[in-house]
Amino acid sequence: MRVLGLDLGDRRIGIAVSDETGTVAQGRGVYLRRGEEEALSHLAELCRRERVETIVVGLPLNMDSSEGVQARKARAFARALADRTGLPVELLDERLTTAEADRVLKEAGLRERKRRRVRDELAAVLILQAWLDCRRGPGQEAGAPDH
Repeated sequence: MRVLGLDLGDRRIGIAVSDETGTVAQGRGVYLRRGEEEALSHLAELCRRERVETIVVGLPLNMDSSEGVQARKARAFARALADRTGLPVELLDERLTTAEADRVLKEAGLRERKRRRVRDELAAVLILQAWLDCRRGPGQEAGAPDH
């Protein structure tokens, strides 16, 4: 089962796709937004090309779990993407994902300019990997057979 993971931003969308077993998230770059229709078309084509069966969109909740403007935008985009692709779209709480991506990139020694280029892609990987791990369930390691 292939799954697409997205970290939505106003200007950029970080993209990740799972391997065919639905176990490991892999970065697929960053899409620079040039309007919602173009973004939806690009992602729908990517889903077709990669044989994606499910889409996971990061939901940027506030620290108190309430939904602000960005969360409402994410929900609306997720609905539009589901309509465009005909695929199930799930939302995953992504609080602190971008901060975690930035921390990992800093620890790797990347300068700010380079971090900005890859932060959204890494955030999408973290979102998708968290979703894949939740689906696998407790006690099951990545790559371990399901019994």
